[in-house]
Amino acid sequence: MGKFLFPQQTAFYKGKVRDVYTIGNGLLVMIASDRISAFDVILPRAIPYKGQVLNQIAARMLEATADICPNWLLAVPAPNVAIGKKCIPFKLEMVVRGHLVGHAWRTYSSGERTLCGVKLPEGLKENDPFPSPIITPATKAEQGHDEDISKEEIIAKGLATEEDWNTLSSYTLQLFERGKAIAAKQGLILADTKYEFGKTGDTICLMDEIHTPDSSRYFYADGFEQRQQKGERQKQLSKEFVREWLIANNFMGKEGQTVPDMSDEWVQTISNRYIELFEKVTGEKFKPEMLSEEETYNRVVKGLEELNM
Repeated sequence: MGKFLFPQQTAFYKGKVRDVYTIGNGLLVMIASDRISAFDVILPRAIPYKGQVLNQIAARMLEATADICPNWLLAVPAPNVAIGKKCIPFKLEMVVRGHLVGHAWRTYSSGERTLCGVKLPEGLKENDPFPSPIITPATKAEQGHDEDISKEEIIAKGLATEEDWNTLSSYTLQLFERGKAIAAKQGLILADTKYEFGKTGDTICLMDEIHTPDSSRYFYADGFEQRQQKGERQKQLSKEFVREWLIANNFMGKEGQTVPDMSDEWVQTISNRYIELFEKVTGEKFKPEMLSEEETYNRVVKGLEELNM
């Protein structure tokens, strides 16, 4: 039943990175662990402070976008814990791409010119910006890999009504514009990201994390154009460097492949990169906090009491 048992707890779910506790009928306690996943596999070692980095970036970004659409967040009682409204999730990830990078580039470089029903222009290089951002949704898989899906398939399969889709896509593009503006102030380019939404009653709410290194890819703006012109690799802040290390060690989450060993030094490197991203994205100094389980529990209980549970 999870690591904790909170007052009025009714359910527990262990995700790849987050532990989610349902309280009563209407609240969720979401604990961002230090687990790290790539290619839909949880890697064998935890990354110090990763949960705190993800939780605190997400909380700041939810606050900074609350005027665009409602979101689930109500309180942040501990560095790696968020309490919010329980939503009925859309079984979709709203992936939005401003640049041709990652999965979109792998698709494009294989010769494909359509992604999730969206036509891709000819003549682009890796990391080039699209003429305007594109939405390339994915279905949320209970197990295994998420699958690309088009707007038409989403509506046909009943994953969202046309009206809901229009709201989701409008919110997605507005959030992405805000995310790009926040990034630009910090000398970063938000290249792509994903959002997850759910409903409370008839209201569509933004859920989960937003603009974090696990859900987004950032480039350094300084020197971006010059690197593109010279065909050099872009400097980026994201989890992609972990994926690249896995690929270089012959692991892509496929059957029969083994996750490579992670040295202490490599674990520390990943932790440092997450902290760097926090500081770069927020413009604030990271203050590491490692709470005991008892202290985390007590803060969550107090947070729930303050929300009048």
